[in-house]
Amino acid sequence: MQVDSVAYANAYYAAIDPNNERDTLAKFKAKNGFGTAGAGITEETIIIGDQRDLGYGRKMTARRDSNTGNIAFVVENYMVGGYGGYSTFSLQAAIVGENKWHLGTNAIEFSVVESGASNPTPNAIKFVKLYTYDPITGARLTAANLDGRGNKALPTICISCHGGRGDPLTPSGLFPRISNSASGARGDVGAQLHAFEPASFDFSTLSGYTRAALEGKIKTINQMVLCGHNLPNGTATPTGFAEDTCRRVANPNEYQGAAAAHLKNIYGGNGLPNASSETTDSYVPTSWTAAGQVDLYKKTVTQACRVCHGIRGTGNQSDINFEDFTAFDGYADRIRAHVVDRGNMPLAKLVYDKHWSTPDMYNTMANYLSTKGFSGGAIKPGRAVADPGPDRVVKTLTPALSAGMSLFSTSYSWTVTSVPGGQTASLSSSTAANPTLTVSGPGTYTVQLVTANATSTSTAKTLTLEVNPALAWDPAALRFNPDIRTVLQQGINGNCISCHVSGQNISTTSGVPPIYYDDFDRAGTGNGADATNRSWLYTEVRGRINFTDIVASPLLRKPSGNHHNGGLRTGFNTSAAVGDAARTDYDKFVAWILNGAPE
Repeated sequence: MQVDSVAYANAYYAAIDPNNERDTLAKFKAKNGFGTAGAGITEETIIIGDQRDLGYGRKMTARRDSNTGNIAFVVENYMVGGYGGYSTFSLQAAIVGENKWHLGTNAIEFSVVESGASNPTPNAIKFVKLYTYDPITGARLTAANLDGRGNKALPTICISCHGGRGDPLTPSGLFPRISNSASGARGDVGAQLHAFEPASFDFSTLSGYTRAALEGKIKTINQMVLCGHNLPNGTATPTGFAEDTCRRVANPNEYQGAAAAHLKNIYGGNGLPNASSETTDSYVPTSWTAAGQVDLYKKTVTQACRVCHGIRGTGNQSDINFEDFTAFDGYADRIRAHVVDRGNMPLAKLVYDKHWSTPDMYNTMANYLSTKGFSGGAIKPGRAVADPGPDRVVKTLTPALSAGMSLFSTSYSWTVTSVPGGQTASLSSSTAANPTLTVSGPGTYTVQLVTANATSTSTAKTLTLEVNPALAWDPAALRFNPDIRTVLQQGINGNCISCHVSGQNISTTSGVPPIYYDDFDRAGTGNGADATNRSWLYTEVRGRINFTDIVASPLLRKPSGNHHNGGLRTGFNTSAAVGDAARTDYDKFVAWILNGAPE
């Protein structure tokens, strides 16, 4: 996977640090002035136990220069006893600075990017940049192992919780640019700074490291964090509150979620009147209360989801921040897939283990999922899950089948369950992972897949195939250029290009998406419609495909009306039968993806 590669990390660092002024921890500290005093400089250090996230003992130093508005953090991570749990010994190791238990150092900078090959003419908009360093040599690293699940490349491992996008590199190897970002810079992934919630930390009883001793410092650091969060678009300035004077007003398309409001609430709201923090675990958004889902929010979302999801989303689409219950409810199928089937959420191992070892957490989620028609929500991931792939239109009388997207499965059982009148169908094998179905003629056929492993058997999953030898387009012959590109750029009633088009003023126009589909000059060749630029467009579009769970691809979910600012687009109505004209473009996209999404 490209976003988890050394090349991806190197392209990221080349974009955010073009002159290698931060390629060691010592140089990062020097560049940001750590340890030096001066007018307008604030620097604080705290040492806490991160008992509800990654389980580290953490020594955090935060610094803000009010003269430039730059903010920087250096975080030393210590762990005693292995990943997946929290021990007070990790906190003690951080206090004494025991190198034996020092796993690594992360660093964050909120600043303007310097000019370089990736960003020849950057503007003055600051954004979050993410780094990690070797605990012994201080050399900058391209990957880190944060929770014992193996090394993962920068910045992907960071944006999984700090928010943002992990789009593919350009064909020339440059880090991608988010089309609607205020900075317009390569390397601006849209990440956000996290608030520090003392109620979620463990504190030492040693003098100078108690909660009482550190509350004032944490509040100062949180005021720095607040400076990194934009004021919502349309906010009249000055707001009348001192803590907002350092905050820029967001354009209509940027993140402007509830994280800043939550941070303020920790200290009593606007003006931050309280010297010490208040617990936020009792907070429940009004929409969750109205829906009768207080338990789900407090027992599961607050404990396992909110820290990361709270800083996700944009001004266009913030459903994934889980602040609104209706938006959360719209993700029920994906929550089931990620939490129960795949087991890749909650993301951090400590939180994942806590979720599945705490009946109040997993049973509350299971009860909710049962109301959406999903059973088995209290069973820890690892059971067999059958997935024969998306329903599809085929032209051939010998379509290939695949159980390749099934989960935790080692054996397979296929059955033909329905055949059109007067037709026949047979499988080349009923137990192979990738059999061939042979049919005698056109019509709608269904097959069923059941998978198993040593300890479980899946529920049956049905696949519908619409066989049409007279189909005007050949699924096996579809290519991005021109077939898929034509749908994106023209389609039915100008489907996508009406919004996904360059040249919009992102400062004043709302609803500007993060990717454009028109032929603008991406590669700087002078001709946006030439082969080079269309190859760049292909790369961007391919990045919106999930090959391990095809129906979850944003390229399919968005135009079919799932969490899409543009709603349901013509030709993508998945409530229509496979092969129906109302879903022609959806069926084309599925066929192209199943064929490997060739250019």
